[in-house]
Amino acid sequence: MSQMRLRFAPSPTGPIHVGNAHTMLFNWLWARSQGGTFILRFEDTDQERSRPEWEEVIINEMKWLGLDWDEGPDIGGPYGPYRQMGRLHLYQEYLEKLKAVGAVYPCYCTPEELAAERAEADRKKVAYKYSRRCLRLTEEEKARLEAEGRRPAWRLKVPDGEVITYHDMIRGEISFPTDSISDPILVRSNGIPTYNFTVVVDDITMKITDVVRGEGHISNTPVQILIYRALGVEPPRFAHVSHLLNTERGKISKRKGEMSVTSLREKGILGEALFNYLALLGWTPKGEGREILSKEEIIKEFNIYDVNKAAAVFDEEKLEWMNGVYLRRKSREEFAELALPFVVQAGLITEEEARARWDWFVELMAQVQERVRVLSEVPGLVDFFLKDEIEYDEKAVAKFLTEAIRPFFRRLADRLEEVEWTVPAIEECTRGLMAEMELQPKQAMQPIRVAVTGRTASPPLFDTLYLLGRERAVARLRRWC
Repeated sequence: MSQMRLRFAPSPTGPIHVGNAHTMLFNWLWARSQGGTFILRFEDTDQERSRPEWEEVIINEMKWLGLDWDEGPDIGGPYGPYRQMGRLHLYQEYLEKLKAVGAVYPCYCTPEELAAERAEADRKKVAYKYSRRCLRLTEEEKARLEAEGRRPAWRLKVPDGEVITYHDMIRGEISFPTDSISDPILVRSNGIPTYNFTVVVDDITMKITDVVRGEGHISNTPVQILIYRALGVEPPRFAHVSHLLNTERGKISKRKGEMSVTSLREKGILGEALFNYLALLGWTPKGEGREILSKEEIIKEFNIYDVNKAAAVFDEEKLEWMNGVYLRRKSREEFAELALPFVVQAGLITEEEARARWDWFVELMAQVQERVRVLSEVPGLVDFFLKDEIEYDEKAVAKFLTEAIRPFFRRLADRLEEVEWTVPAIEECTRGLMAEMELQPKQAMQPIRVAVTGRTASPPLFDTLYLLGRERAVARLRRWC
């Protein structure tokens, strides 16, 4: 067999949701695991909804996920163009081939006439199938309709009484009786081809050998096989990946805006964590309990024939757990770089301010690295370090910031104004005063924490005081003297 060639062909009509990303990833993994070629092309014949900006979003999100491609609209290749609207001449050329072998016929039916047929089928409670009224038109009748200004669409003539069978690499043998298939329109009356026709022409002319796509396309496959057959071309191998389900076991929907890759990225999921998580939905590596795998390990072990045909559940909680594992594996410097945009976006600091005190910022981020599952959690954990005015937990204030603690705060504030500003010196100073005033840790530590952070939970107390800085720490203690 010639070199394996696969493609991912999204419509640039919106962001990639995780279902698209899952299918895209399995395409990419099958290509990379077999040393094949991976192609990106855009199916942009929906001119009302296709937008160049969505192309840019899709390309950026694919790169963020860690995917690359060997041919595509941004990098070119030997079988371009890689946008369907630039390939209209090819579709016309292949339509003429179908006309030449009598595989298609013109259809002059108006939308109203077709709607009436569908309504009649609904009334009879039967599956709609085109009546083929235009298949029986004489040349004179066609000429008369064209003289009226009607422009024909072109339909595939589906053979009667046959069974189309193909082997699915995930699902095994699948069969469709042709008598259940309505003659599909391949080219609309405005000259724009339909999905089933463009995808076949594109896959033929781009020499695609394997098609990995969502299970929603299973019903399209027999029509496409009939087009391949009419053109005298061997179809590619097909694999249909199951839809992902949400935790309520409903299908994740692009149209409902559920779980876009962009939304997960903005929440603070890492591309490498999403890559790892998606790879394990419907595919399991060999060995017990292996969940955190590198891209290289997944490529090496992945096989499309091992993919489960049962639907997998996309559990955002599990993804966030996995993301937390990836975040904790980062160096302190790497984590700070990842967290910085989220802290800046929250308005807590500018990038220039953070870069000017980078060692301090890295140390600050290190205090929360172990507690974070998604990067969007970071601002809420560090805001009191970066704001002059902070909010106080009223219950904590009532419980810990009592009249009795004020003498301790006054003396501690005085001493902290003089002490060397290091964590050991701050701790020695604080514990020394506690000993002098015969205060137990539980009597002093939590009141200090509430006074300087506004809350009962924070990074280690003496690190917190150090990172707050002398001026802020002392000012907040004096507020409660």
